[in-house]
Formats: sequence, structure tokens, C-alpha cells
Amino acid sequence: MPQPTTAQEARLERALRLVPRRLQRPVNSMLAAWPGRIGLQTLWSLQRIEIFDRSMAVAAQLFTSVFPMLILLASWFGNPSQLLSSTLGMPPEAESQVDVALKESGSTTFGVIGAVIVIVSATSLSRALARAFAAVWGLAKPRSGPSAAWRWVAVVLAIALSLVAIRRSQTLADGIPPAHVWGEIVAFVLLVTVALVVPWVLLAGTVTVRALLAGAVLFGIVIVVVRPFANVWLSHSLEASASRYGSIGVAFTYLAWLYLVAWILLATAVLGQVLVTDNGLAGRWLAGGKRLVRPQQSL
Repeated sequence: MPQPTTAQEARLERALRLVPRRLQRPVNSMLAAWPGRIGLQTLWSLQRIEIFDRSMAVAAQLFTSVFPMLILLASWFGNPSQLLSSTLGMPPEAESQVDVALKESGSTTFGVIGAVIVIVSATSLSRALARAFAAVWGLAKPRSGPSAAWRWVAVVLAIALSLVAIRRSQTLADGIPPAHVWGEIVAFVLLVTVALVVPWVLLAGTVTVRALLAGAVLFGIVIVVVRPFANVWLSHSLEASASRYGSIGVAFTYLAWLYLVAWILLATAVLGQVLVTDNGLAGRWLAGGKRLVRPQQSL
């Protein structure tokens, strides 16, 4: 498991020397207690995995992988622009811009070769996520090979389908009283499931489900809390971007939203890893006294 490095401990010691002498003991006690220990280890881990760079890489791969997958699925089962707008909750102005962009790009009907190209290209998202989760858990860089190909394809399809499932199931659940409660519960369950299954599949079960559960639950909680505010911002931003800059403005707005989602995904995974590997009472309870990371195999 990742532990504070000598360089990190040295930086902490230098920082503590700047604290007035009479406050050094209380500060040390605070950092040794559970909240301070978790907070400090989380900051170290966020720095270790270079979360801002990794979040941008994952967000870019989400944009270039999931959107084509949604269009591919829609070309088989329905209208591409309609599926995108209903799944992503686009306002009318943004929906019209996407519809124009799809029509100008030519036919959206995919043959077998086109579908294979889209799916193979989309697996770059899986590889980026695998590297990110391996960094979170301090594992060696995942190896690329034919044996891992099915995992990459399965994860990309699962993420694309989960977006559709979350929107559709939430729409159905919102009709059950009390209003909006069941919709949020369904969304939370699906978000936790995706955040749990994706790293487990990509890391080939090297990290146990028990170890991944804390981060997945945190991801679901944060997204459910943030989403109402983000939806308001996204709706206004999409309309403004579509009217001023056209489809390119819509693209950049969604990229900003995806960056936030990717940052939350990795940050909650880091916090979950810190919580479950802590030697305190909470960490032992979360771990359940079991081995969290199995001997690493070829991923």
C-alpha cells in the first residue's frame, strides 16, 4: 500500500518547524488523530497520482470515447441526436447544434467495420482508467495485451450504457412518490455500481470489491449532491455556449463537466483507498480483516 515517502515526511517536518513552538505539540496530536491522519494521507496520495493531469486525461478520453459509443448505439436503435440529448439532458439550443453537427458530418449509420473501429478507439478510455486506478492503489503499470482486451471493451460499453440507464431509470423512478426521492436512490445505486465494477474489472480483481466499496460509495454520494447544482450550471452554460460558439462551445462545456466528474471519481477513489488502508478502528472495520490487494497478475 502507498505510504508517505521520506521526502513527504521531510516536507512535513519542515512545515511543522514554521509553527510556533507552543503550537507544535497540538498540531502533531491533531495530525496523528484519525481526521488529521486521513486528511494528510489523502493530500499526499492526490499529489502522488497527479490528480489534475490524470483527471484531464480521463475527461478527454471520456469525451472522445463515450460520445461516439452513444452515437453508435443510437444509430442501431434510434435517433443519435435524440439519444444524446435525452441522455445528457441538453437544452434545446444545444440539442439543435448537435443535430446540425451530426447531419453535417454525414451519415451516422455504422457498418461492421465502422463499429469495430469506434469500439477499438474507445478502449483508450479503459486504458487511461486502468493506469489511474493502478496509481491510486500503488500497483505496477497495467500491461496491455490481448488478454485484457475484453476488459477494455466491457468497461467502455458499461460506462456508455450506464449513462443511458441512469437517465431512463431515473425518469421512471421519479414517477413514484415521494417525488424525486426514488430517482435519486436509483441514480445513487447505479453510480456506486459503475464506480465499483469499473476498477475491479480493469485491475483484474487484484483489488478486492471490499477494498473498492468505500471509494465507490463516496463517488455516488458526491455526484448525487453535486449534480443538482451542476445541472443548473450546465444548462445555462450549454445554452450560452451553443448560441455564441455553436457546436464547438457545446463540446468544450461538456469537456469541463467531464473533467469535474473525472476529478471526483479519482479523488473519491483515493479517499476510499486511504480510509480502507488506515490502521485505525474505521480502517480495520472497512477492510473487514481481509487482504485488500491480491498478488498482482498481468492486467
